[in-house]
Amino acid sequence: MNSKEYKGVFVFIEQRECKISKVSLELLGKGRELADNLNEELIAVLIGYNMIDSTKELIYYGADKVFYAENRIFEVYMTEPYAKAMTSIIYDKKPEIVLFGATAIGRDLAPRISARIHTGLTADCTSLEIDEESNNLLMTRPAFGGNILATIVCPDYRPQMSTVRPGVMQKLEKDTRRVGKVEKIDIPISESDMSYKVLEVVKEEKEKINIEEANVLVSGGRGIGKPENFDILKELAKELKGQVSASRAVVDAGWIDKNHQVGQTGKTVRPGLYFACGISGAIQHLAGMEESDFIIAINKDSEAPIFEVADVGIVGDVHAIVPKLISRLQDVKYNALQQ
Repeated sequence: MNSKEYKGVFVFIEQRECKISKVSLELLGKGRELADNLNEELIAVLIGYNMIDSTKELIYYGADKVFYAENRIFEVYMTEPYAKAMTSIIYDKKPEIVLFGATAIGRDLAPRISARIHTGLTADCTSLEIDEESNNLLMTRPAFGGNILATIVCPDYRPQMSTVRPGVMQKLEKDTRRVGKVEKIDIPISESDMSYKVLEVVKEEKEKINIEEANVLVSGGRGIGKPENFDILKELAKELKGQVSASRAVVDAGWIDKNHQVGQTGKTVRPGLYFACGISGAIQHLAGMEESDFIIAINKDSEAPIFEVADVGIVGDVHAIVPKLISRLQDVKYNALQQ
């Protein structure tokens, strides 16, 4: 393999029901940085149906060029046709780097493609940088249950591939003045290429928990004592129009569902306001929330590591402080209504 033949940074654009996912825009932001460091192009790869108008949006968010593969078969995500399309594009265009979101789709698709094109894949990355000496991609991810961060390099094979957690990277500001090229890619594919087909899509009706989108998070750790005490955190979150999140310790204990977990082995969040209640601040948890705009920590232990990243630290009992805070918020709301 001649690595000099491989050029450009590709971002696989994930879409559901013709809506581009947020993680894809985040990856375009990071991809723009990587491409600039390599002095190469950033290319968005969109596979879908009836989405030509969305290609402009990808350019506005940083792409120099969009490869758009359209076929009715691509309307709903299915592993085999998407894997065939993406593999074909990679073989033909020879990118140096390919990025996927570490979502249900990305985690299904990326390893199948890496196996077909005989290259490596680093999953669940939290950091991507270009090595100044070799120009290799430095892919950093949690290892050994989140106890260390491992940086992985793929020097001998191309493309260099990774999946990246949602919420880790930051999307660029939308710039409608940007211009770029859109190239339609013809992928010869039919139902005979599929081992199955989707007959019907049935959406499960349930409460949507997406802490990555929340502007306010009230997070609980083992220091809250027992699962029933999450009720008071939920009340505070309700007053602040936010959501409840949690540390790994309470998720592992079964106190709350994993969808609420913040940290290296959970989700990475960047809310405007983050309450850390009874959370000591292990490095694995800090890695998932330290980029929050404003952090308020409540903990009995004045030496807890969480206070090192907190903007406001309150040393005391969560069960005494949070009810008083809720009461004060309710008083302020009542007084505002009376005026």
